[in-house]
Amino acid sequence: MTARHVLWTPPPAPRRGPKPKFTLDGVTDAAIAIADAEGLDAVTMQRVAERLGTTKMALYRYVSGRADLDAVMLDRALGEPPTLAADDWRAGLRAWAATIFTRMTARPWTVELAQRPHVPGPLELRWYERGLAAMSQLPLTGGERLDVLALITGHIMAVVRLEAGAASPEADLTSGLGPILGERAEEYPLTAAAFAEAATLGERDQALGFGLERVLDGIASLAVSRAASADG
Repeated sequence: MTARHVLWTPPPAPRRGPKPKFTLDGVTDAAIAIADAEGLDAVTMQRVAERLGTTKMALYRYVSGRADLDAVMLDRALGEPPTLAADDWRAGLRAWAATIFTRMTARPWTVELAQRPHVPGPLELRWYERGLAAMSQLPLTGGERLDVLALITGHIMAVVRLEAGAASPEADLTSGLGPILGERAEEYPLTAAAFAEAATLGERDQALGFGLERVLDGIASLAVSRAASADG
């Protein structure tokens, strides 16, 4: 999710001529089906056209190019943002983050797509609107609120990437390292102790929640500091 200055909107429907054979939703569905099955690199205008049984040129009636296709794919994958609590900014940002994580985890290719230069669609911008609204009562500047969303989404995307290769990456890493650390624990005592303690306390694969809470703690600390300065 990278904010731009221009809102992507679908091209206007022609007023004259034959009725379009396809729809923007149909083109988007075809592109997403390819990405789900084969990954984002497999999505090209030619492949989408072949899936629909038409020509690449015919698709330009619905999207002007690959950048527009990227925008509508990401909009569809992210979907509608949740309605957030108006009186609890932490709960609001938690819900915002949890929903994005769920949507991106379902389609890991969205991480790469979100980081490509593109003009955001209306739903993507609605995510910004809801996230910014959750912080409306905090003593932060507009730029700082955007930075908060950037920190949260960056953390989410890093975890999605990590989990795309394994459902429990830390547990898998522990399993692989177990024999090595068992034999050479004296060479890596802190690593061996950390992995053992995480397993004992059930703290494996908690990076998403831990990182998010630390970001929220930092915001809370800044808000308290600024409130104290204003009162002083």
